[in-house]
Amino acid sequence: MARRPPLVVLALLLVSACRDQAGPTGPSARAKEGPIPPELPGPAPLPAATTAPAPAFVPERVQGEGAAMGTHLAFAAYTTPAVDAAKTRTAFDAANAEIRRVEALMTTWRPDSEISRINAAAGKSAVVVGDETLQIIKDSIHTSQISEGTFDITFQTLHGLWKFDEDLDPHPPAEKAIKERLPFVGFKGIIVDDAKKTVMLGRKETQIGLGGIAKGYAVDRAVAVLEKAGLTSFFVQAGGDLFARGKKPDGTDWQAGIRDPRGPESKYFAKLSLSDHAFSTAGDYERSYVVGNKRYHHIIDPRTGSPATASRSVTIWAPSALVADEIDDAVFILGPKKGLALVESLDGVGAVIVDAQNNLWVSKRLEGKIELVAAPSEGL
Repeated sequence: MARRPPLVVLALLLVSACRDQAGPTGPSARAKEGPIPPELPGPAPLPAATTAPAPAFVPERVQGEGAAMGTHLAFAAYTTPAVDAAKTRTAFDAANAEIRRVEALMTTWRPDSEISRINAAAGKSAVVVGDETLQIIKDSIHTSQISEGTFDITFQTLHGLWKFDEDLDPHPPAEKAIKERLPFVGFKGIIVDDAKKTVMLGRKETQIGLGGIAKGYAVDRAVAVLEKAGLTSFFVQAGGDLFARGKKPDGTDWQAGIRDPRGPESKYFAKLSLSDHAFSTAGDYERSYVVGNKRYHHIIDPRTGSPATASRSVTIWAPSALVADEIDDAVFILGPKKGLALVESLDGVGAVIVDAQNNLWVSKRLEGKIELVAAPSEGL
């Protein structure tokens, strides 16, 4: 039995047969059809690409600084595809201006500030204030309530007795002078009327000052300015108050050093990772002096009228610079046991404390976030 030819061979045969049926295909056949039309040109080839691919975006670190609220201001940010170095510096200028605006509103150094007007009307009349000042005073009262009165903006009543600012005078005031003013210190003497947006001090001897909270609020306002400008990785620092937004371009957190309270100014005993959190340190080494083997400093216990003695340094980690700023003084005055209890009761808040005996205390939320470099130094 004959084998069938392969399919390919059959296909070739069919094609050949079709050509035979179609008639002649040589020159004589083309002549019958008329002259060959000229060949139409095909589409022109596309020119070779000459534009080099755009280089990958590389974030640039930009730094800035300023001065306000009696302290040094520092800024750092990484550029984005939409916010270059020039726009970043413009944003820093706007953040500086915002901090100065808050200072003008809440300082006691200017007679026309809202706080100065409240003090001037003490014991006489209520003063209408803006929403910001009203809210900050209300926040201050709440912090006083939860901290056993250790944070109290009426500490300003003692102003002039202790001299730790530009008028630094290494001579403690007489105990009698403190006792005369102490009865007029107390947050319960602040009268707030939400409906009328007024604040009044019940007694003419009472004064308030926002030095323990306004700087933190100003940092938060500066953060809002930089965010509005489109920055996503940056920090704002005003003295011991700092807020870090986002992470660095390499994915790591920002780092803040915790100063050794008895070491030189440049020495840190620990580092703390920061991302979308604030950091504030209260220490007895700032604005202080030593007399008769005793250290006197600017963190005044409003219950005694004298410098607090339970701690050397308190660092607070918190969701906002305002909270960190107001809580650090309270924890400093309360001491490690009561202070840590307060810290653990607040959402997102942690603490690192060096107590009066140079012992180190770390709250639960900061376990694993703090890196110890060395033990705090000994000293008076």
